[in-house]
Amino acid sequence: MNAETIRQLIEAGLPDARVDVRGEDGVHFEAVVVSAAFAGKLPLARHRMVNATLGELMGREIHALQLKTLTPAEAEA
Repeated sequence: MNAETIRQLIEAGLPDARVDVRGEDGVHFEAVVVSAAFAGKLPLARHRMVNATLGELMGREIHALQLKTLTPAEAEA
């Protein structure tokens, strides 16, 4: 697994999202996801939205994914 593939999957599942994914060992990754779809949602709900875009890869090919989820307004602040 690589960061670019994860970025593409998240963007496919959250089409308005801006996504930056980093991870060099192929199993542990960090992602910053900015999406208007997160407005009004608690962090856990936001993380579930992102995890849903990755499906069965979570816990398998992707061992760990540290997420920072923001609305566009939060990202600007």
